Amino acid sequence: MSRKTLTRSVAAVALVTVLGGAFAGLAPKTLTSSAALAAGWDDQPARTAAPLAGPDFSSIVEKFGPAVVNVQVEGTAKATADDDAPMPGMPRDFGRRFGRPDRPVRGLGSGFIVESDGLILTNAHVVQNARTVIVKLSDQREFPAKVVGLDRATDVAVLRIAAKGLPTVTIGDASRIRVGEWVLAIGSPYGFENTVTAGIVSATARGLPNQSYVPFIQTDVPVNPGNSGGPLFNSRGEVIGINSQIYSDTGGYQGLSFAIPIDVAMKIEKQLVATGAVHRGWIGATVQDVTQSLADAFGLPKPGGVLVSSVEKDSPAAKAGLQAGDVILKLDGDDLMRSGELPPRVADLKPGTKATLDVWRRGEATQISLAIGERHADAQPQTDSATPAQGRLGLAVRSLSPDEARSIDEKGGLLVESVSGPAARAGVQPGDVVLALNGEAVSSVDGLRALAAKAHNRAALLIRRDDAKIFVPLDLG
Repeated sequence: MSRKTLTRSVAAVALVTVLGGAFAGLAPKTLTSSAALAAGWDDQPARTAAPLAGPDFSSIVEKFGPAVVNVQVEGTAKATADDDAPMPGMPRDFGRRFGRPDRPVRGLGSGFIVESDGLILTNAHVVQNARTVIVKLSDQREFPAKVVGLDRATDVAVLRIAAKGLPTVTIGDASRIRVGEWVLAIGSPYGFENTVTAGIVSATARGLPNQSYVPFIQTDVPVNPGNSGGPLFNSRGEVIGINSQIYSDTGGYQGLSFAIPIDVAMKIEKQLVATGAVHRGWIGATVQDVTQSLADAFGLPKPGGVLVSSVEKDSPAAKAGLQAGDVILKLDGDDLMRSGELPPRVADLKPGTKATLDVWRRGEATQISLAIGERHADAQPQTDSATPAQGRLGLAVRSLSPDEARSIDEKGGLLVESVSGPAARAGVQPGDVVLALNGEAVSSVDGLRALAAKAHNRAALLIRRDDAKIFVPLDLG
């Protein structure tokens, strides 16, 4: 059985051609004319089609459809598995992941205008690593877009185009979403601009792998590659989410689509516009759900709260005395039922503020007060201010967080955020970990910069990807 995966719904451009003989092998439909009916050739009584069930969204589409845009991107993409070959001495699986140098591609996504002076929301994965971004309006006008900033942790990006008096959407209240209510999406699936699809809300506050800060809205709205970044409307014509991912083992829609709640997106938008970065609260605790068996083991009357499985050293949680095995029942008086609820709530708190945790510890309830720390922002404003090391190697890197370093059991290393130039041509990818340059270990950006400055025209970069390590030759000219 093939494994289903979460797929971000950005589409690579493909030319779809309908050939004249495409239907040659199909039996023609039998058409019965009104004249034939009058002549008695068809003795079946005339039938009146039953009206379709469900709401009429046409007024919403007419009013807000012009505020939905098509986002065209030029950048790079990883080579496909068919193009890839393993490097000498490496397993086939690593060859498929590492592959050959990225190839230029064009991509498509969607977005929507939130301010009439050209401010647009879309997904971060639509525009990250893009060299150029073009926004196409429903009236066919096209504008080059500037990426104001993007936040990979929530998959939200903000664009701006030089235009005035543009149509805008109406922002709704995601907290009022009800499971079972009608919703509709407008976007550009597979490049078909301004396509409208509808369905219902299937669930709210849905947690997804590697998406700690987003309580996703799950729907059964048909969403496909190219819908990414487009709006999800409620039946009142208010945007309540940004369509972001689908759950699929084919790459296409299979009944499960996920949207970022609009309140999450708007908080990110305000920070990106104001500072180009996102600041989010952090306490330094890893948590998991409390099952019935865990509730019984910890003496809880019923499953609820979030179980602390580990606490980072020197973190706000550690300094406040939070321990592995504690069950956090409330944050500032608000109940917690699932582990996925805690990270976004903590992230919303301003670093430096005080918070109170209601904790169940060894059969007794207690309270812990702690100072909220700051998680280093994952937002990547688009600028040209690369450091000398980044400029020469074509790497934008950052230090590993304690959790990241522990997960790969490395004492040093730098996480690759984006690539260009020599690194891109050599096949280095975002998410790789740089361990050494020319045999010298690296543990800081300054250290890598110094090594790059004294490197000759060719350099050997040691990277780690998943569980494999390999030296990559860089041609620095």
